[in-house]
Amino acid sequence: MQFHNILTSIALTGCVALSAFTPAHAQTVETRKTAADEAILDMSQAFKRGDIKGLNALLPKVEGHVLEPWGAYWALRARLDQASPGEIQAFLTRYIGTYQEDRLRNDWLLMLGQRREWNTFMVEHPSYRMGDDRSVRCYALLTEFSARQIEVANLVEALWLSQPNADEACAAAAEQQLKAGKLKAHSAWVRARLGMENDRPRVATQALGLLNGDWADTASAIYSKPEQFLEGRVLALRPRTKELVTLALIRMAVADPEAAALEVDKLRWKTQLTQEERSWIWGVIGKRSALKLSNGALAHFMNGQDKFMHDDHLAWKTRAALRAGNWEQVASATAAMSEGQAKDSTWVYWRARALAALGKTEADRAEATRLLQSIASVRGFYEQLALEELGQRIIAPPAPIALSLEEKDGARLNPGLQRSLHAIRIGLRTEGVREWNYSTNLHQRGGMGDRELLAAADLACQREVWDRCINTSERTKVEMDFTQRFPMPHKAAVLQRTAQIGLDPAYVYGLIRQESRFIMDARSGVGAAGLMQVMPPTASWTAKKIGLTDFKPHQITDRDTNIAIGTGYLKLVLDDFAGSMPMAAAAYNAGPSRPRNWRGQPGAPVLEAAIWAENVPFNETRDYVKKVLSNTTNYAALISGQPQSLKNRLGLVGPKSANSTTPDANLP
Repeated sequence: MQFHNILTSIALTGCVALSAFTPAHAQTVETRKTAADEAILDMSQAFKRGDIKGLNALLPKVEGHVLEPWGAYWALRARLDQASPGEIQAFLTRYIGTYQEDRLRNDWLLMLGQRREWNTFMVEHPSYRMGDDRSVRCYALLTEFSARQIEVANLVEALWLSQPNADEACAAAAEQQLKAGKLKAHSAWVRARLGMENDRPRVATQALGLLNGDWADTASAIYSKPEQFLEGRVLALRPRTKELVTLALIRMAVADPEAAALEVDKLRWKTQLTQEERSWIWGVIGKRSALKLSNGALAHFMNGQDKFMHDDHLAWKTRAALRAGNWEQVASATAAMSEGQAKDSTWVYWRARALAALGKTEADRAEATRLLQSIASVRGFYEQLALEELGQRIIAPPAPIALSLEEKDGARLNPGLQRSLHAIRIGLRTEGVREWNYSTNLHQRGGMGDRELLAAADLACQREVWDRCINTSERTKVEMDFTQRFPMPHKAAVLQRTAQIGLDPAYVYGLIRQESRFIMDARSGVGAAGLMQVMPPTASWTAKKIGLTDFKPHQITDRDTNIAIGTGYLKLVLDDFAGSMPMAAAAYNAGPSRPRNWRGQPGAPVLEAAIWAENVPFNETRDYVKKVLSNTTNYAALISGQPQSLKNRLGLVGPKSANSTTPDANLP
């Protein structure tokens, strides 16, 4: 069959079995790519360029290849807006059950929604297995309400408010509910507040446009010059004007929280804004102050009422209260969190600590113990800390029952996993990861069980695809295989190097696991490279510092060179921070100058490092520090075979003492 006509001829010839393009056994590691591999790679590039002609010319060359579904997907997706329903249905039939089928249906449903072709949308949506596209879900709710007038307002509101960017689908569903009187105008105002607070002006203008078309320009003016909007403003108790003033004060708080605090405290706003409006504004002021580690942050939060604040405000109020040692306010803020956020192990742990510290009643103390027991495990940072609060130490769990040959074959012969591994092997990592995640989630039948996940992780481990090995094994609910979750590739090289420079190998492994998941040629968006994700300027500086006089930039992804430079730099920052693992991890991720500032000026309190880490202003670095230290503790349990303490590794963090050595200001 001439493959360039395949999508139109499938409808005539019928469905081709999946086995026609999927090998019966997993691909073995090869040293070079085949001609078909090269054609697939060329198609990937052509798709990125939008080269429809090139895609059509290459398509016949990948017929029968394990990644044929990807080639066919790219060829059709590039011209989806021009394709006939028959062509689309032919593709969906031929590649039924694959990630590519579901991916194309996702794309098609979005297009159908944008075109308002609701009849076709409603026919196709029930076959959509992925189910994780919020825009598709909003279109589905829009059609369900139109067709059957069922109650969907709460679902629409939740999806709309959670969208980080301006979104046509969820905005359309929200507009429908607003016009029907099912969704209150307050939801649109909340959406606008979130846009102003999070530097998303399009979110704010879109939300206000649903209430009044003339307000989009007003929102833009407020975003650009909030002080000018507030100047001479008279409310006269008009609700709409009050809400616009609230937006201006929120925007002002983002740029200058102290100026906003003075403004909102003026008599006219005290008397004319509602408690709910003022509490939200104080929540923004408090959050922006807390991000600057201001000592006044908690006082700002306390000017408002917790029950009127957003979850993000409450998270930052809790952090500010921890820094101030105010357990009453930790308990108050965590009690006001939404049910979903309150279940997060971070806030379960700190609420338990607050109840235990306050110890007002026997019931509170019992609740603290119950909360700690509900999360205590070796699975993560706060889970490990909960174990220690209960008087236990971190140990590696017993290995699960060995996988059977049948279980291993189930993973080895899984077509989606085969395609994923082959894609990763030839350099299509993004595509391979997406297909792997889809295959292990198994949307069409509810997800893999623990044993299937362990078998899939084992397959990835055997192929040395360490990121899929780790991430898949981490998803088991009951059975836990630490050798999968915390593998130790390049063990001889790491142990030799760490012994030479006096560095804890568990710390190095904990950091590499977080940095690159042991992907040798990993590169970040900002240019960090290799196992230890070293930036090129840092690599050159460190190479000179540790005596690698013949270092060349292209060597940055060489395993031994990368380990030598990465560990050398880590040792330098660890020494610079007097052996503090959390501060050195923060320095490795965000640069040394930032954690120096985050530790506080002379006179600032000495904090538990867990409190210090939770108050790191950068989301990425905060998560990074916690994960590296948690990883380190589990690796130490594996390497030593002895119980470990995360708390001992964390220690305390406070201002630099007067008799400490001067930091190395040249550390990049």
